[in-house]
Amino acid sequence: MVNEDQLETECMEWFDSIGYQTLHGSKIDPASASPERDSLSEVMLLGRLRKAIEDINSGIPESAREDAITKLRQYHANTAVANKTFHRQLIEGIQVEYHNDKGELVGDRVYLIDFKNKHNNDWLAVQQYSVDGVTHGEKDNRIPDIVVFINGLPISVIELKNPRKEETDVWAAYNQLQTYKNTIKDLFVCNEAMIISDGTVARIGSLTADRERFMHWRTIDGSNDDTETMLELEVMIRGFFDKDLLLDYLQFFVTYEASKDSFIKKQAGYHQFHGVRDAVVNTVKATRPDGDQRCGVFWHTQGSGKSLSMVYYSAKLMATTELENPTIVIVTDRNDLDDQLFETFLASEDLLRQKPIQCLNRTDIRDHLEDKPAGGIFFTTMQKFQPEKGETEFKPLSNRHNIIVGADEAHRSQYGMKARIDQKTGQMKYGYAHHLRTALPNAGFIGFTGTPIETEDKDTQHVFGSYVSIYDIEQAQKDEATKPLYYESRLIKMDLNTVVDDEDIEDEVEDATDGYDEQDQSRFKSKNAALEALVTEDKRVEKLASDFVTHFEKREEVMLSKAMLVCISREACVKVYNAIKKLRLDWHDEDPLKGSMKVIMTGNSSDKQSFQEHIHKKPIQRKIAERVRDPDSELKLIIVCDMWLTGFDAPCLNTMYIDKPLKGHNLMQSIARVNRVFRDKEGGLIVDYLGIAEDLKNALANYTANNGKGRPTVDIDEAMSVFKTKLDVCQSIMHGFDYSGFEKNALKLLAGAMNHVFKGKDGKKRFDRAVLALSKAFSLCSTHDDANQYKEEVAFFETIRAAIKKSTLARKKLDSDKVEHALRQVVSKAIVTGEVVDVFKSAGLNKPEISILDDQFLNDVKKMEHKNLAVEMLQKLIEDEIRTRTAKNAASQRSFMDMLAASVAKYKNKAVHTSQVIEELIKLAKELRESADRGEEIGLTKEELAFYDALLENESAKDAMTDDDIVLIAKALVEEIRNSSQPDWEKRPNLRSKMRRNIKKILKRTGYPPDYQAEAVEAILKQAEVMA
Repeated sequence: MVNEDQLETECMEWFDSIGYQTLHGSKIDPASASPERDSLSEVMLLGRLRKAIEDINSGIPESAREDAITKLRQYHANTAVANKTFHRQLIEGIQVEYHNDKGELVGDRVYLIDFKNKHNNDWLAVQQYSVDGVTHGEKDNRIPDIVVFINGLPISVIELKNPRKEETDVWAAYNQLQTYKNTIKDLFVCNEAMIISDGTVARIGSLTADRERFMHWRTIDGSNDDTETMLELEVMIRGFFDKDLLLDYLQFFVTYEASKDSFIKKQAGYHQFHGVRDAVVNTVKATRPDGDQRCGVFWHTQGSGKSLSMVYYSAKLMATTELENPTIVIVTDRNDLDDQLFETFLASEDLLRQKPIQCLNRTDIRDHLEDKPAGGIFFTTMQKFQPEKGETEFKPLSNRHNIIVGADEAHRSQYGMKARIDQKTGQMKYGYAHHLRTALPNAGFIGFTGTPIETEDKDTQHVFGSYVSIYDIEQAQKDEATKPLYYESRLIKMDLNTVVDDEDIEDEVEDATDGYDEQDQSRFKSKNAALEALVTEDKRVEKLASDFVTHFEKREEVMLSKAMLVCISREACVKVYNAIKKLRLDWHDEDPLKGSMKVIMTGNSSDKQSFQEHIHKKPIQRKIAERVRDPDSELKLIIVCDMWLTGFDAPCLNTMYIDKPLKGHNLMQSIARVNRVFRDKEGGLIVDYLGIAEDLKNALANYTANNGKGRPTVDIDEAMSVFKTKLDVCQSIMHGFDYSGFEKNALKLLAGAMNHVFKGKDGKKRFDRAVLALSKAFSLCSTHDDANQYKEEVAFFETIRAAIKKSTLARKKLDSDKVEHALRQVVSKAIVTGEVVDVFKSAGLNKPEISILDDQFLNDVKKMEHKNLAVEMLQKLIEDEIRTRTAKNAASQRSFMDMLAASVAKYKNKAVHTSQVIEELIKLAKELRESADRGEEIGLTKEELAFYDALLENESAKDAMTDDDIVLIAKALVEEIRNSSQPDWEKRPNLRSKMRRNIKKILKRTGYPPDYQAEAVEAILKQAEVMA
C-alpha cells in the first residue's frame, strides 16, 4: 500500500521526468558534506541564486548584483506584503545603480529569472527541506515535504498526507501549511504556489487562499488530454510545473488585490490559464491583415473568474510582440458594469504595467483613441459610440489592426448592426455595434461571456468567431469553482387576465430602443406598465414582504444568510422596501452605511421624492457593496431592479428572490449572483415569486446544449427527495434504539444513542458520514414545507454526531459550525406561509401531513373541481412518492414509473377523459401504498424484495417457477452480494465482472429460465449497484 514516503518519492520522480534536479534536504543542509545554506533559518539557496543572477545579468558588475540580493532579502513583516514586493521584483527585476567604465552613475535592473530562455535557469525540487522558524518567541523547526526552487528561490511548497489514513486528508495538509506560514514565514516570501495532496486529491492555492480557493488542476497542456487515469497530483506536477508553462504563468497570471493593511493574492485556475493562452493565439491570428478580425468567444460560466481572465488576457496581450504594443478597448453595455470591471483592472495595475483609463463620454473616446499610435487600456460603454447630433454615422477613430475590442456581456448591443428608419425624420439609423465598427474598422473583436446567444437572428459566434475556450457549468461545479443552484417556487397570486400574453416583450423593447442611451431605454421600458401594475399592487406587495421575511428568517436560523431581492422596477423596489420596513423596522436606517437592508438603483435629483433616499452616488454604492461582501456586516438584504444583476460579485450571497420577468442570458446571469464559492455554503437558492420556471427551463436548454453542458439548478423538491433518502439512512442506523420523545429529552437519550451507534459494525464512521450528508441535504431544502417536520430530528442526529466527535477529540477537533447548526435547528420556529400560493389549498384540499397515499386525500382529489390541476398534481406527487418509496428497489421503481408514464401519456394524447386518468392515477397510488407490505407477506426483507422484483421482470420466470423458488433465489442473491462485495466494486471492472459471474452461477444453480438469464443478470446487477 502507498504511504506518505512512497507518495513523496513518486513526486520526486515526476519532477525528475520533467527536467528538474531532485535532492534530499539532508544533502544540502548546513551539516551535510555539500552544504548550500549557512543555517537552517536561511530559506534561499544563495549559491544557486548568485550563479543564476550572474548568468542572466552578465553585463552588470558583481557589486550591483550583490546589492540586488541585499534588496531582495529585505522582507516586510507582513508576509503577503513581502510576497507582493518579491513578485514584482521577480517579474520586473530589481533596480540597481553602479558606475560604468567611464565613471558615470547608471541605473539598470538585475533580473532573477530568464523568462525568454528556460535553460538559463536552475530548476530544483528538494524533499524534506528543514527550516528553523519561531513560535511564541521560541525556536521551532519544521520540515515541509517538498520545496520547489527556481534559481535558488523557494517558489512552491508541497505538503503531502498519508493516502492510507482517513483522518489525514487533503485538508490536514492545508492546515499544516497554515502552521508553516506562521512559524517559518520567510519560506513563503517567495511563494508562488501552495500545493496539498493526500494521494487521491490534489489542490493548488495562492499564499493567501482560504480552503475554498484551493482548486483542482485538471490538465497537463490545456488540450483534452486523457488524465482520468492519472493521479491528480501527477497531473498537477506535470501540468503546473512544466517549465515553459510555469514561466508564462508567473509573468501574466498572478495579481494582487488590496485588503485593509494587506493584500489578497489571486492566481489563475487551469481553465483561466489555458483559456487565455488559446485566446491570445487566436487574437494574433485574427488581427493579421489577412485575418477576419473575429478573435473568438471566451465562454466561461458565471462565477468562474471571467473578469480576472480578461485581466490576464490583457496583460499577456500587451506583451505579445506580434501585436506591436496593442491598444485594448473594453466595452460593456451598462455604466455600472463598466465601473465594476474598471475597478477590477485598476486593482491589477502592476500586472498590466499601466493604469487603465475610463472614458466618461464621447469626447473622451476621441481624445484617447483618435490616431493613437499604440498602447493603452481603455474602458467605455457601447452607448458612447453614438454619432454627434445631426449626424448619422460615427466618424472613424483609427485604422490600426492592433486594436483589440473586448466585449463583456454586451449581448444585445453587439447585434445592432442592421439599419432602421427613424419614423420622425425618415433618416437611416444604426445600432451601437455598427457605430463601434465604423469607429474602429480594422480592430479585432473578442467576446467574453458566461451566456452566449444562439438564436435565429442573434449568434455570439457569428459576431465574434468560434469558441476559443469553454468552461461550462458542469465542469465548474465539478471543480467546485462554483456552487450548484436550487430552485423554489413561491408564486404570489395576481390577476393574470389583464396581462398581455407577449413572450418576446423584452426582446422587442431592447430592439426598439437600440441606439438610445440608457436613460431613454429605461423610460421606454417603463411604458410597458401593464405587468408592473399587477406585480406592484399594494396587497400583493404586502404578501410578498410577509412571505419574504418569514422565508428569509427561517434560512437565517440554519445558516449565514445574505439575499438579493429582484423587483420589476424602481417603483417596485421602493414599495417592497417600505413593506418590509413595516414588518421589520429595525432593518431600516436612514444612514446609507447602516441598517440591514438597502435599495440599489439608478436615479437623479429629478426623480420623485420617495426615490431620493435610495439614490446614492458611486462612492456610497461602493461602500454598500463592501458591506454586502463582508459576511460579518449587518447588511443582509439588497433590493435591486437592474443594477448588480450582472458583474456584481459577493460570495457570501446565498439567496436570490425574483419578482421580475427574466429570461435567456439575463436570467442566467442574474441567478449566478448566488453561485459563488464561500466557506461551507452548499449552494445558492433561487426563490421564484413571479413564475420564471418555464423561462429558466428554456434558458437551461440553451446553455446546456452543444458545447456547453451541465445543469446549473436543481429543483428544491429534488433537494427534498435527496434529504429524505439521507434521513432514511440515518433512521436505519438508529433502528433498534427507541429515541421517541427526543424533542424534550435529547440529553437523557444521548448516552444510549451513542452506545447504539458504537455497537454497529463501523457504526461511528457510518453514522458520521450519514449525518454529515443529512446536514448538507437539509441546508438545501430547509425552507421546503415538508422539511419543517424533520428539523428537530435532524438536530438530534447532529447532536449525537457532535457528542461522538467530542468523545474522540484526540483524533479530530470538533467542527463548531456543525454544533451551532444543530443548536439553531433545535430552537427553530415554525414557518408561517401566509398567502403564498399552496397548490393543495388552491385546489380545495387539506395538505396531507404524512402521505399523499392516504385514502381521504385520494378521495378529495377525485372530487376536485379542477380536474386538469388534479392530474398535474397527482402526477408530480406520485412521481415523488415513487422515488422516495422505491429508492432502494430499482425494478419496482421502473415498474411504477412505467405505469405512471403510460397513464400520463394517454391523458396528454387525449386518449382518455381527464376523470378517467385521475381514476387510473388514484389506483396507481393505492398500489404503490400497498406494495410497501409485500415483503412481509412473503417473508422477505426490503433488500430481498428488491431482488425478488428484479427476478420477476422476466415473464418466463413467473410461468416457469413458483413464488417460493423466486423467494429462495432472492435470498441467495442478497447473501452472495453481501459476502462477496468489496469497496467500489461497481466502479472497478474486474470486481464488476466477478460479481456478474457469481450472479450467473446462482441463477444457473437454482434453475432460473435460461432464455432470459442475460436480462435478469443486468437487472440484478443494477439492483446490486443500488444496494452498494
